[in-house]
Amino acid sequence: MQRKSMASRSRGDGNYRNPCLTMHQPWASLLVYGIKRIEGRSWPSPVTGRLWIHAAGKIPEHETIKAMEDFYRQLYALDGVTDIKFPEHYPVSRLLGCVEVVGCVTSEELVSWEDVPQGVRLEGQTPFCWLCERPQKLLVPFEMRGYQGVYNLEKRILEGAVRGLCPVEARSPVKFPLPYPRKPLSLKPGSVSHGLKNGSNTSKTNEGTSPTLSAAIAGARAAATQFSKKSNGPPRTAGFQGQGSRTWSMSKEGVQRLDMKYDQQRW
Repeated sequence: MQRKSMASRSRGDGNYRNPCLTMHQPWASLLVYGIKRIEGRSWPSPVTGRLWIHAAGKIPEHETIKAMEDFYRQLYALDGVTDIKFPEHYPVSRLLGCVEVVGCVTSEELVSWEDVPQGVRLEGQTPFCWLCERPQKLLVPFEMRGYQGVYNLEKRILEGAVRGLCPVEARSPVKFPLPYPRKPLSLKPGSVSHGLKNGSNTSKTNEGTSPTLSAAIAGARAAATQFSKKSNGPPRTAGFQGQGSRTWSMSKEGVQRLDMKYDQQRW
């Protein structure tokens, strides 16, 4: 009966007390380690605040890990960061830690949002971008089963997980500015459109056309195709694009968003 109730909540009834999200590796660990700052989905975030991150059971291939690490090296290099420390291991079927979801914006908003680093803007190649801050990891990841969509952690797991958390010193932490500082929940789709600056920064001319960056993006796309099969759960992305494919471009800034056919099955 408890398992049935848990599965029901995993489909998203909106009653999230201790929300958790299951993701494939290496994306799950990259998020918990603070390397990944944007969680891309085809649907807006149903939660704000602490979001627990669980790694699915599929063991990532070496080529997948290398492709995603190369991708993030290139994104961070755009902002002058060259010494990223990646996880030594990418455990599966484990609760890894948590992040703080401070809001959600559309990809069109994020790509033109000059108050955040260039590399962060290039992470936002999905219809909706969940903005993640303050990662924390578990000293000893908990073995557990995951579910589709956002679901609540079982109480017994939650109690142990809270005690085992430790802060992560992200190499380049991001603080997403609130459109209305006195309203902590004001970062939502459409909330920053009025503050965007179009074409005022010519230094970003070659963000999307650098051969090295283009190769890293292509490699990341290839890595994500292994999760392109459909399932019955809510749609999710492996890091960039929602179901189907589409091309985003910024002609004024010269940033070309390559066609990222990133499925939502992070399971």
